[in-house]
Amino acid sequence: MAVPPEAATETDPLPLDLQQLRTFLAVHRSGSFTAGAQSLRLSQPTVTTQIRALERRLGYALFERLPRGVAPTAEANELAARIAEPLDALEVVAGAGGGGAVPHRPLRLAGPAEMLQALVLPALAPAVESEGLRLWVRHGLSDTLLEELRAGRHDLVVSTERPRGRSLIAEPLADEEFVLVGAPLWAERVGTERLARQGASALCGVPLVAYDENLPILRRYWRHVFGVRLTCKASVTVPDLRAVISTVAGGAGISAVPRYLCQGELAAGRLVALAEPEDPPINTAYLVRRSGIRENGCLDRVRSLLTAAARSW
Repeated sequence: MAVPPEAATETDPLPLDLQQLRTFLAVHRSGSFTAGAQSLRLSQPTVTTQIRALERRLGYALFERLPRGVAPTAEANELAARIAEPLDALEVVAGAGGGGAVPHRPLRLAGPAEMLQALVLPALAPAVESEGLRLWVRHGLSDTLLEELRAGRHDLVVSTERPRGRSLIAEPLADEEFVLVGAPLWAERVGTERLARQGASALCGVPLVAYDENLPILRRYWRHVFGVRLTCKASVTVPDLRAVISTVAGGAGISAVPRYLCQGELAAGRLVALAEPEDPPINTAYLVRRSGIRENGCLDRVRSLLTAAARSW
């Protein structure tokens, strides 16, 4: 039972309002007052009022307004991490009488944009139609998504990095193979046989296209396949591997990209694999979730679907 205001003291503070906490968590997870209001079927002014009341009660700000949506403060991330599991458990109990197999709240899934588009979402699409699966999908860099997972903003993250620490559980999902590709004109100029004989020296002066200015995939490829350190800078840097592939297919230069992303271009002849080493560089993708969370049938079902689909990736 709530303590009346006149009975509260410094040693016996007012309890936090559960509805305000529920509203806060919806905004924190969706990244916007509008989306949070929609998920709770409340008006946006009501959500704003509840968040402001909670901020006054706590004594600190929870969100910073952005041109589009809001960004949680460090205190908000800490609060979300503390209350997410208990509130989710209450939601499950409250909705237990409905008999549905899918929770009322959508599963919050996140991962790299390219992998979500090409592999993950197509694997889950049939369950949306046949099982009523509901998803909230976000994309971003793995290190950022893992931090957000720790803070309770996601339920499941597909990560190309293995998380550290014991707060997250990671299970291998699939290996992505990197392939060195170029348009046919560059394959002719470089010469695949000359590349096989000379190694990295055959690529001197060839423009490089990368998704990051530090060239992480290209550096890894040079080190793993050629056994040398890559010191060149990229001629084109674009933070999307799909754009990297289209740029390379257009003739701008060469790049190393996941094979699954460029299979269509390779099959159509728009790209050529410049090398086919016996031991190509690979990177493992993981399914990551928070440790200690209660049983969640929707989460387990998504994990099962992705694990099964990944056998053919």
